[in-house]
Amino acid sequence: MPTLPSNPPKPITNIWRPDLTRLPRLHFARRLFRGFARLLARTLIRLLTKAEMRGLEHFPRKGPALIVINHLGDTDIALLLAALPTALDGLGKIELHGFPILGTLMDWYGVIWLHRGQPDRRAIRCALDGFGEGRMIAIAPEGRYTLTRGLEEGGAGAAYLAMKANVPIVPIALTGTENNRVYASLRRLRRPRITLTVGQPFHLTEAADSLDKIRDGTLQIMQVLASLLPPEYRGAYQVVSPLQR
Repeated sequence: MPTLPSNPPKPITNIWRPDLTRLPRLHFARRLFRGFARLLARTLIRLLTKAEMRGLEHFPRKGPALIVINHLGDTDIALLLAALPTALDGLGKIELHGFPILGTLMDWYGVIWLHRGQPDRRAIRCALDGFGEGRMIAIAPEGRYTLTRGLEEGGAGAAYLAMKANVPIVPIALTGTENNRVYASLRRLRRPRITLTVGQPFHLTEAADSLDKIRDGTLQIMQVLASLLPPEYRGAYQVVSPLQR
């Protein structure tokens, strides 16, 4: 069985608010706000960055699908909103709910609030229900911004969801969106170069009925992401499977 690389301990949510975790209803006001958010993101990305989008032809026209990304910084979400042809649902850490303004905006957009580092069965159920409605749900398997720029060890949640729901996985690799890099460039009145690369959708064919299969599925997801990234962003997954080259 493949051995996953080790990384610093992942964060564990220190609050417990399962009452906030729900699949967002797609009512008219939320659809309207999501359209506004995407338009604002496109405007900001176009004005403030030099963005390059690659492989958009691989993005599916409809769901259900699980979108997996490497997570570098705040600009990741804006770039996803700006580049992709449809609004996504996403899992967001519950800690952000209490942030002034940001938490409210995220609630208006609609996210599935997630308690990290805990068996959050309610969030899993919400995501599975979303797939049942044909939605596209985004998740960062690393579970946080990377601490090293490169990929950190992936968590089991993405593989479990993909196997349980039997949905395609759409890998999206991001570069240049690290907070220190983006904000330093903007302070100098320079537009940072950032990229978004959509890879070919793929399936995890095994059922999520054992830890070994989920572990192998997680490794496959992370290796596919690594194959879309330059070597300096691959981090713990420098050795890419020949099947992913």
